[in-house]
Amino acid sequence: MTQLKYKDTVYTVPDGSSVLDTLLDNGEDIPNSCRAGACQTCLMQATHGKVPAAAQNGLKDTHKAKNFFLACSCVPQDDMEVCLPDVEKLKFAATVTEKNKLSDNVIELKLKTDEPLKYYAGQFVTLWRDDVLGRNYSLASLPHVDDELIFHIRLIENGQFTGWVADELKVGDRLHVQEPVGDCFYTQGNPEQSIQLIGTGTGLAPLFGILRDALQSGHTGEIHLFHGGLDASGLYLHDMLTHLAEHNSNFYYHPCVVHANEGMASNIIEADLLEIVSQTVSSPAGWKSYLCGDPEIVKKLRKQIFMAGSSMNDIYSDPFVYS
Repeated sequence: MTQLKYKDTVYTVPDGSSVLDTLLDNGEDIPNSCRAGACQTCLMQATHGKVPAAAQNGLKDTHKAKNFFLACSCVPQDDMEVCLPDVEKLKFAATVTEKNKLSDNVIELKLKTDEPLKYYAGQFVTLWRDDVLGRNYSLASLPHVDDELIFHIRLIENGQFTGWVADELKVGDRLHVQEPVGDCFYTQGNPEQSIQLIGTGTGLAPLFGILRDALQSGHTGEIHLFHGGLDASGLYLHDMLTHLAEHNSNFYYHPCVVHANEGMASNIIEADLLEIVSQTVSSPAGWKSYLCGDPEIVKKLRKQIFMAGSSMNDIYSDPFVYS
């Protein structure tokens, strides 16, 4: 068995166990969230020992060079000595400027960072309440257009972070934003390429940012946005997106729900999201696809779109883990 040293204490790593699990099982308080190698909340640094390549997937080259790694994905093959990095150097102080309710369970949060934050619409950042509690949220804002960072935060029952946002966080309060990551964003250079944006729940947030970026950049190809919800209340930007579709000839909005509501808008369809996508874009070869939201639905969509002829290089996904 390998040995893991942390804060002058040496722990034995059980076969197949990760650094994160080993430390948590021994009572160490290590920041973490998704435990799937996506959120980067559990970022640590190796001071001795070899970092497995799989533990650095998705990290910037500069972070890899400093032996940063994701503790949840790191199954040590050799003895290691690790520490929590000086994440303060990766964080930006921010002030809450607005807090609005978009629906019964979605809050729009606007933040102003003390220093400019470079990002692409659709990327995600970690919002930190303190040194331990942080959660990832995608950016719905558009750089060079919006003065603030904009987030759509889904309220989770008994959620530590979202409960704090809903009940305690006020305009003027301070928190920290960790630098943006993720490759789910619009890229210029092929304005005639057709795009499909597909999401559930607050998976709409990054898609909304990507949509705005494409329209702002003068994209001329078709843009189809599919947003799914349990019922019409989950389509929290319905009116705004309907308006955008009416005023942009290349943008098509497809809202759909599992359960129809009496009196819901006429353009909302009661149907399975995957079926609506396959019926509308039956041949996605040559299209660029962005998939965000529920992990199982994102996984099914990736397979469906690939099997229908799309290249994996044209499929970008951001599965959400709510906690």
